[in-house]
Amino acid sequence: MFQDIAIEELMDAYNKNEITLIDVRSPSEYKDSTIPGSLNIPLFTDEERAEVGTIYKQKSSEAAKERGLEIFSAKLPHFIKTFAAIDGPKAVFCWRGGMRSRTAATVLDLMGIRAQRLQGGFRTYRQWIVKQLDAIDFTPEAYVLHGNTGTGKTLILQELAKQGYPILDLEGLAGHRGSIFGEIGLVPNNQKMFESLLFHELDKLKSSPYILMEAESKRVGKVVLPGFVTQKKQKGLHIFIDMPVSERVNHILEDYLPWEHHQECLEAFMRIKRRIHTPIAAQIEKDLESGNYHAAVRLLLEHYYDPRYEFHENNYDENKRINLRVQNSSEAIVKIKEIIEKRQPAHTVL
Repeated sequence: MFQDIAIEELMDAYNKNEITLIDVRSPSEYKDSTIPGSLNIPLFTDEERAEVGTIYKQKSSEAAKERGLEIFSAKLPHFIKTFAAIDGPKAVFCWRGGMRSRTAATVLDLMGIRAQRLQGGFRTYRQWIVKQLDAIDFTPEAYVLHGNTGTGKTLILQELAKQGYPILDLEGLAGHRGSIFGEIGLVPNNQKMFESLLFHELDKLKSSPYILMEAESKRVGKVVLPGFVTQKKQKGLHIFIDMPVSERVNHILEDYLPWEHHQECLEAFMRIKRRIHTPIAAQIEKDLESGNYHAAVRLLLEHYYDPRYEFHENNYDENKRINLRVQNSSEAIVKIKEIIEKRQPAHTVL
């Protein structure tokens, strides 16, 4: 008989990479939010789940169970084969540790494949995440990168991460770049998924003496940052990067690839068009429609984003800020590393 596993025990094994987590919910449930890193081996497709649910409401629970077993029995060979190919300890979960995960764990046990079931299911994991974020004591000092739109702050963070520096990439966790155009070419996360990803990332970084992060606003795309993250940002050392507009335009074009997302760019622009001086807005729209993206981006920077940033720049104490004038992101990375080395000589790269 399979065994249940409590959330605390599961997370301990998860953090040590000692267990594979399998979400047996439908694809849409998995896509909405899951335990980061888990696999999706669903008992039912979205359509099958809807059918069983309808039978439950219109007929009875027994009729729904019969139909569910009928659907699942046809998938058993493939289901067993898929699980058998996964090495090592495994744990399955559904929404609340109910029928789907129980069925999966029971069938696997009968076939000699050991898989534990998460007690309370994904709902318990979600409650655990909320509790952990409420109680977290995150002590690393924050080095906060600022700069006009297109400065390449995310690019800089990603490169520093490759070199072993402790990075908290909030835009990466949110699946959004934080601007009106920020969703283009990305799949944004909802609040539940963001909080799960955030907690696990913070847990990895908790022993670091410092972290590098970008100066995000309270909201990043569809998600809202926890209060302790914005407070950490506010109390950090603020590094303001000044980079030529031509370099910033190139960063934006390389990141957004507007020629691959033409219609999305136009739709995003229309949401801010009224905030820009009419002749300039008309020219930007014309450039976007004709594919002259370089000109459109430059006008957006000079007449929309840069003026907004000048106001934002004055919100920080001069005693906790450093200004960097650089020509490109490579130069910015060198100077940021020099700043960290002076302040954290024993812990420059972790």
